Amino acid sequence: MSRLPVILISSLCLCASVVNLPAAEKKAEEQPKIDTRRGDAMIAKYFAAETARLERAVINEIKTKEDWLSRQDELRRQLYEMLGLDPLPERTPLEPVVTGTVDHAEFTVEKLHFQSRPRLYVTGNLYIPKNLKKPAPAVLYVCGHGNERKDGRSLGSKTKYQHHGAWLARQGYVCLILDTLQLAEIEGLHHGTYHKDMFWWYSRGYTPAGVEAWNGIRAIDYLQSRKEVDRERIGVTGRSGGGASSWWIAALDERIKAAVPVAGITDLRNHVVDGVIEGHCDCMFQVNTYGWDYGTVAALIAPRPLLLTNTDDDRIFPLDGVERVHWQTKKIYGLLGVHRALGLQISWGGHLDTQELQVAALRWFNLHLKKEDPKIEIAAVKMFEPEQLTVFDELPKDELNTSAHMWFVPTAPKPKVPADASEWATMRDAWRKNLEEKVFRGWSKNEKLAVDESRVRNQGVVASTLDVSAQDAFRLSSTLTFAKEGVAKSDVRLIVSDGADYDWSGYPSLEGSVGYFSPRGASAAIWDQTPKKQTQHQRRHMLLGQTLAGQQVHDIRRAIQALHTVPELKDAKVTLTAEGAMAALCVYAALYEPSVDRLVLKNMPASHMPPEAESKDFAPALLNVLKYLDLPQAVAMAAERATIEIQDDEPAKWHYPRDVAKALGWEGRVNVTKSK
Repeated sequence: MSRLPVILISSLCLCASVVNLPAAEKKAEEQPKIDTRRGDAMIAKYFAAETARLERAVINEIKTKEDWLSRQDELRRQLYEMLGLDPLPERTPLEPVVTGTVDHAEFTVEKLHFQSRPRLYVTGNLYIPKNLKKPAPAVLYVCGHGNERKDGRSLGSKTKYQHHGAWLARQGYVCLILDTLQLAEIEGLHHGTYHKDMFWWYSRGYTPAGVEAWNGIRAIDYLQSRKEVDRERIGVTGRSGGGASSWWIAALDERIKAAVPVAGITDLRNHVVDGVIEGHCDCMFQVNTYGWDYGTVAALIAPRPLLLTNTDDDRIFPLDGVERVHWQTKKIYGLLGVHRALGLQISWGGHLDTQELQVAALRWFNLHLKKEDPKIEIAAVKMFEPEQLTVFDELPKDELNTSAHMWFVPTAPKPKVPADASEWATMRDAWRKNLEEKVFRGWSKNEKLAVDESRVRNQGVVASTLDVSAQDAFRLSSTLTFAKEGVAKSDVRLIVSDGADYDWSGYPSLEGSVGYFSPRGASAAIWDQTPKKQTQHQRRHMLLGQTLAGQQVHDIRRAIQALHTVPELKDAKVTLTAEGAMAALCVYAALYEPSVDRLVLKNMPASHMPPEAESKDFAPALLNVLKYLDLPQAVAMAAERATIEIQDDEPAKWHYPRDVAKALGWEGRVNVTKSK
């Protein structure tokens, strides 16, 4: 192999790389080791800066009552979208079935299920006070992460929280307690990213919080169908995970007239900066496309009565975050002139279902649903064996609960091959708009590219070292080598890798400068690479309205831009070369960098969606991308301006960009061959 001039780009701000020329002989494993402490400090600084930026958004922008009222509907629509509920699913028949009853002297419990969507079963218990003279106020109780099991079978979270239903019924309320998706008699999944590395959930725009919110909305439909229930007096509460579900349901559905989320709310700073996210599963979060802090969710309940309740030593809902959310929400309630409709109740203790919190919730409902404030003289106690409250003797074989993450949020329809350039332009522009507004919305805006350059000479070769800003917290260090100083290079080949020692001999040769680059988080020595930290870093990115992969696309763009600040490469054409996951990111980077005129891609995943739920064979997660397009469409978009060379064991996977190129007369733009 002939020796080529080399550009060496490694991620993060490091001392200038020491290059022993000829540089083409330098292997990746011979590069200086990166001190992970610096990388850890950088990612922490980045999270803090991005959190501070989002804390200033939305609520701080609201100055008057008119500001809020003009934005409220759009904000609610955004929340529906971030929960995977825009467009709203069809309200199909609930098909309710009562499978049995349990009798108590003061109330009756109906064991029931309904289908919030066809074959998406929701199991619950309906507590009905005896001797009702007229329709009663109702409370929807949504459960947290408690469960009862027997003989390997889940009995549902409703059995764990039964004391709330019984207590409310004894106080004169109809109470429907719902099982969660995961901790139900049919066990779905809440922990896709937390435990199973299913980061493609982000590509789909899926969160189980959306399922819980939808189940709650359909539960209100069911309550309003019951003759025992006063349709205009329905409240919602729940603790922990149920507390989070309470705020989704109340924020989205104005039929809720009073809400009490218990130990289910804190702010972005707690989750991202303080690391509280590490104690929470995926059902606690919307896919944060629009970069909200959580006071915005709570504020959408205004002007309806809202009581935030918590303990003072809750490690997964810390008091300081709860108070910050309260202050954000208080601003909106104040602008609307309903100060007394917002409350804050703090009890002492840890993450516990304390009696003080129970009493506060009941008193809030009494005040706002019954318009009374009687003395509460009985305690909430469990009265039944868990088996008495189970709904199914045999689980339905047609259930879709266990696969909800595979279908609940629809993906983009199969793309058509455009008939002409005009139709293509319409398709391309729509995809590009969605990429900018929904996928890469979290990219930094108007941040200037800063490049510091220094040069040294060694054995007749000039090396140029660049220190490049990717974002304020991240710097990219690069070293360029030229055979002769001042000789313009007509092309640059930039090899993008994840830090692995790839065999690049299978790629076509290219004359000109050659570089190696790893974006943030890709090299094994950048920051703490333990599985837990890698998982939680990706989850933090989502809470910032980003994904790690999306920010890596941003880094690749910055690296390309930095090359053109070198005088010899000012007008150079760029070839991006990559394998596997990095190849997919290069495709998206090429859409935004006009100097990229060729991509050489090896063994690139053909989709952001895995062929099977737990498969690892899928492209890196980009927020919401599968709602709008997939990799074959992105390749077709890149082929409009650049030549694409793909090496793949299954060339047929790339028929769509080849068909588009053929239909539009882009001869030779998309070339697919078997991997070597």
